[in-house]
Amino acid sequence: MLEQTNEIVDSFNRLYGETFTRCKSIVSENSRMPGIDGKAKMSKSLGNAIFLADSPKEIEQKVMQMYTDPNHIHLNDPGEVKGNVVFTYLDVFDPNKNEVAELKKHYKKGGLGDVVLKKRLAGVLNEVFTPIRLRREVLARNPKHVMDILEQGTISARKEAQKTLGEVRAHMKIDYFG
Repeated sequence: MLEQTNEIVDSFNRLYGETFTRCKSIVSENSRMPGIDGKAKMSKSLGNAIFLADSPKEIEQKVMQMYTDPNHIHLNDPGEVKGNVVFTYLDVFDPNKNEVAELKKHYKKGGLGDVVLKKRLAGVLNEVFTPIRLRREVLARNPKHVMDILEQGTISARKEAQKTLGEVRAHMKIDYFG
């Protein structure tokens, strides 16, 4: 979607002058997370997903099922990081990138077990998801408040869209009534 949006931005700016700025990703480069089974993507229908609402125990159970390196059978066997779902998740969610880099080195040379990595990942995911889960529970208790937030967001988005459309019409020189 970002690529398509940027193509539209570039075309519009080329035709009508500098109006829009190019979009930049605000999420990780791994914006599509693989399923816990190592398949191409996480999917509810495939049963290989971790949900924000999952309890800490459910997250731990799912992480313990995660696909790693099938050739890393014994603790001292060297392991492969590429394609290892646990490392993909650690790269995205673990805030301590230096430690993750050290874990990768250790795993590649051998002497680091999958269970150690999975326990770390479960802890990291629970740290990240707990505040989200708690906020979700609070919001679920007050659906009217959620609807009010959505309504205010809609009003705000409409105002911003009208402003943007005004700028677009001016750049296209079709602002007849502006």
